[in-house]
Order: sequence, then C-alpha cells, then structure tokens
Amino acid sequence: MAPELLTPLDLAFWSIESAGHPLHMGGLVVFDADAPDAAQRAARLLAARAARTPGLNTRIRPVWLPVGAAARHVTPDYDPLDHVHLAAPVRDFCAAAGTLMQQPLDRGRPPWAAHVLPGADGTSFAVLFTFHHAHADGMRAASYVLSLLDPTDADGTPTDADRAPAAAEVPRPRKNGSGLRLPDPRTLPGLVRGAVTDAGRALSIGSAMVRAAWDVHSSPALTSRATGARRADGAVVDLRDVNRVRDSTGGTVNDVLLAVVAGALRRWLDKRGDDSDGVRPRALVPVSLRDPRDPGASGNRLSGYLARLPVDEAEPLARLRAVRAAMERNKQAGPASGPGAAALLADVIPPLGNRFGGGLIARSGRLFYDLLVSSVPLRGAHGLTLADSPVRDAYPLAPLAPGQSLAVGITTYEDRVCYGLLADAVAVPDLDLLARSIAEEAAELVAVCDT
Repeated sequence: MAPELLTPLDLAFWSIESAGHPLHMGGLVVFDADAPDAAQRAARLLAARAARTPGLNTRIRPVWLPVGAAARHVTPDYDPLDHVHLAAPVRDFCAAAGTLMQQPLDRGRPPWAAHVLPGADGTSFAVLFTFHHAHADGMRAASYVLSLLDPTDADGTPTDADRAPAAAEVPRPRKNGSGLRLPDPRTLPGLVRGAVTDAGRALSIGSAMVRAAWDVHSSPALTSRATGARRADGAVVDLRDVNRVRDSTGGTVNDVLLAVVAGALRRWLDKRGDDSDGVRPRALVPVSLRDPRDPGASGNRLSGYLARLPVDEAEPLARLRAVRAAMERNKQAGPASGPGAAALLADVIPPLGNRFGGGLIARSGRLFYDLLVSSVPLRGAHGLTLADSPVRDAYPLAPLAPGQSLAVGITTYEDRVCYGLLADAVAVPDLDLLARSIAEEAAELVAVCDT
C-alpha cells in the first residue's frame, strides 16, 4: 500500500503534541468477567484481531514533499504484541487509566495501544484503548474498538468470536469534508474563486475566534499549567432519565447532556470553595463531518460548535433552556462558521505552518475555549462482549489541550450514558467530586421535571 499523506488537520494534531503533554484520546471499556481468566483471554484475542485489522498497522513518518508534511506508512515489522499490554490486577480502573493516559504513545510505531486491566476482585476487567488524534478521530477510534470486540449479528447476538473482525477499511485519501470549497483545478478562474472563498471563510472563522477570546467568563479551576500529569474518572447516568427530561422540556438528548455538565460544574466549583457567580465557560463541542456511509475513512473530519455553559445560572431548567438556545444558534449557523470551526483553518495552512507552528497552535486553544465536551456515538452498538464477557460501561476520554485542566467525553451504551473525565492531575486533585456532581445534577433535573 502506497503511503497516504496526512491531511492538514491530522498533521496539526501530530505536530502540537510534546513529550511533556501527550495528545491522545482514550476509551475505558469495563467488562463483567465471565471467568477468572477473562482478562488474559481478552488480551490474546485483542492481539490476534489487531493483527488482522487494516489501519492499525500504519505509522506516521515525515516525507520530503510537500515540505513539512507527513504520511501514513504500513509498518513492515508490525507486531500487535507491541501495542496490547496485560497489566497486573488493579482495584480502580479509572485511577489506572489516568496514569496510563499520561504516557505518550510511541511515535515510532503505529500510534495506538490497548491496556488490559484485570480487576483485583476477579469479577471484572477493563481495557483502556488509546489512539493518537492524528491517527483517528472519535468516530474512527470507536470503529476500531468495535472491530476488536466479539463479532455480533445485526440483533447484537455474539457470533463466532474467532472469526476475523469486521475491520475498519484500509485508509484512503479523504474526500473534502471540511466545508471548504474544492475548486475545479482545470481552470484558473476556478482556482481563484476557490482561494477567495477559502480566504473569506478563514477570515470569518478567525474573527469569530478573536471575539470569543475577548469575552471570557471562565474559572481559574478550568485552566492550568501544562504538567502532563493525568487523572481520570467517570460517571453513569440512566438514559431513561435523560429521555424523561428531554420529553418534558423539548430539545435534544445532547442538550440535556450538556446541561448536566453545566450544572455539575456549578456544584463542583461551589463544593471546592470556588465562586460560580458570573462563570460561563466556553465549551468546544466537536462536530463530526464524517460521512456515515463511510465510517472507515482515514483522517480527522471535524468541525465544532462553541457554546457558553450557564454555570452561573442557579435554576436547573433555566440552565437547560440556555444550553438549548446556544446549540440552536450554532446549528442554524452551521459547522463551517463561528469560532468552533477553527479546525477547518488547518486546511488553509501549508504543511510547514502546521509542522513548525505546532507549539503556538497548541497554546492558542485556551484563548478561545475553556474545556472540551465531546460526544462519541457508538452507532448501533449493543450486546457487546470481549472473550464472552459483556460490556458494562464505556467511558470516552477526550484529549486534554495544553493550559486546560479538564476534558469531558460522553457516550451512550444501551440504557446508560457514560461521562468520561480526563483532567490535569495537579490542577484537579478532586475529579471524583466532579464525577459525583454529574450524577447529582442529573438526578435533580429528573426531580424538577417530575414535579
């Protein structure tokens, strides 16, 4: 297979990472063990399936042309045992995941790993999957994880677990999904019109970013010196409760999930003695531009919305209404405009700009958003197992930008909404307090809607 050039956005993600500040995403999947040796069998299965999963064997290497660019190459000596690791038994899966998330992926190998964590009590185990953001966006990473679990029929019934997994497709050049115009290269007028269109859109997005950077109502608790230390935690909310709130108030499930984050932040700040008055942090909510008919396509296909979280609003339903209004404004404007669409600017920056401007790009994130709140759908996933052990929970761990102390990931599996929290361990030693606040906020929303 010929090398595949990284897209500008992929190159930007690859370039902004530093040894002291890893920039990979994770997914902590917890299983109910069907036998005491379930974790050991899971590790063997993962290694065997990873050997047969196209895309997992590609590493990133610089190329001569274009200058400053990089490409994905198939690794000739690829060995899944370099990526699947069986740990000693642990008592706290989230604590172990936090420690592992602060370890950079080996940039000389395909940038992914699977850490199998046996539970100390023998009744459960977990797998922490990690992928560099240059290798996969959230949906692509989810497709990799699903391909490594036990195969299932359309109704979710597990089938022969030893057959080759339904793998992601072989990486191939992506179609334009950024919203930026692709002119007809055969005509000079087409090139000129395309350049003018792209420049105008870049100017619009850039000016929106500047305005967002001027109007800051955040909290010092959400900013930190980039230490590279990590802490992880999670919270689970009943999806039926979320649907009850949505049915009572209108809007979308995602509106309710964001409102829960806003209320949990308010509780957390108040409990730790910080002031929540006037706090309206800017939450970057990634938007996938991936074609649902082409889930295996390589590269990142992302834009985003920027939403103010009404942390300073005391009344739960008022917080929900404010979140819903903010998201409706974003959707009306579309994912190719506004400060949340900053990812699209990578397409108009030459490779050398992304390569050598990585440090500046990394530090600029905190200027226009305060925390990442990313929703990772597990499309059609139910009845999932590994080594015949059923999935209990799945916590997405979003990458943490330099200068920010907290990132929130959300996914829904069967009747459970799982919030995955990744934080700077120095800045947020009380992440468990925020996890409890999520559950408390969801319960209060349900109670208010039931009265």
